[in-house]
Amino acid sequence: MEDTLQGSRYLAIASLFVCTSGWIFGQTSSSSAFEVASIKSSSGDPHQVAVQMLPGGGLRANGASLQMLLTMAYDVREFQISRVPSWITSERYDIMARPERGNNAGDTPGEMSKTSPEERRTAQEQMRQRLQALLADRFQLKIHRETKEQPIYAMVVAKSGPKIQPSEAKEGPRGMMRAGRGQLMGQAVELRMLAGALASQVGRPVLDQTNLQGLFDFKLEWTPDPGQPAGALGVALPPGVELPPPEDPNGPSIFSALQDQLGLRLDSQKGPVEMIVIDRVEKPSEN
Repeated sequence: MEDTLQGSRYLAIASLFVCTSGWIFGQTSSSSAFEVASIKSSSGDPHQVAVQMLPGGGLRANGASLQMLLTMAYDVREFQISRVPSWITSERYDIMARPERGNNAGDTPGEMSKTSPEERRTAQEQMRQRLQALLADRFQLKIHRETKEQPIYAMVVAKSGPKIQPSEAKEGPRGMMRAGRGQLMGQAVELRMLAGALASQVGRPVLDQTNLQGLFDFKLEWTPDPGQPAGALGVALPPGVELPPPEDPNGPSIFSALQDQLGLRLDSQKGPVEMIVIDRVEKPSEN
């Protein structure tokens, strides 16, 4: 089963690499680079974007922008990337990358239901290292990091108390999040993952300060306002691609929905935000 995010006409995983353990994992590879990687300009449907980890540490992407890949490789959101050439958001690529032979990197996703959070985080970190190496090699990417004091949100429990439900899942996928326009759903996830997903929607880092421990199930629904990112999890849509208007234009904002439906709220604060600054980047070399 592929782990994808579903929007009205738009599919994307993108920032899930940052905010959730909802990738599908098989046996992981300890190699810090892909052995073979194919990168081609995408000619597929611009409404459809998908990024998928493969068993053994492989990666498959369809219609992914370089900006999307940067968010995954460096564990940041789009608003944390500066000096961005316009083409890294508009150009789309199809990628198939595999680690060294002998690590069982196949095309069919493996089961993740029995892996621990620590194992999933280790697999994510290994994938980030491979993706960073790929971007440096094929896109000639060079970056440096800066920390700036910027507006952030702290996610805290509302005065009425938490309404989010502890997960009772004993079997099946755990640590999974799905998103569509105006919708977030989580199954057996930590609240830090919800905070990460909210960050992409509100355009600021969101820190989990609820002090609620364990895994939770939830469904959050709201009406996106004109200032909110159009794509699932805040992913920028390709040029010229528009989503239909929300079904209920008078529905709650994401802030109201969070408080009314989950018993949580976002407090505006200031804090240090790590930025990725692009020093050099080029369009990818031919295969």
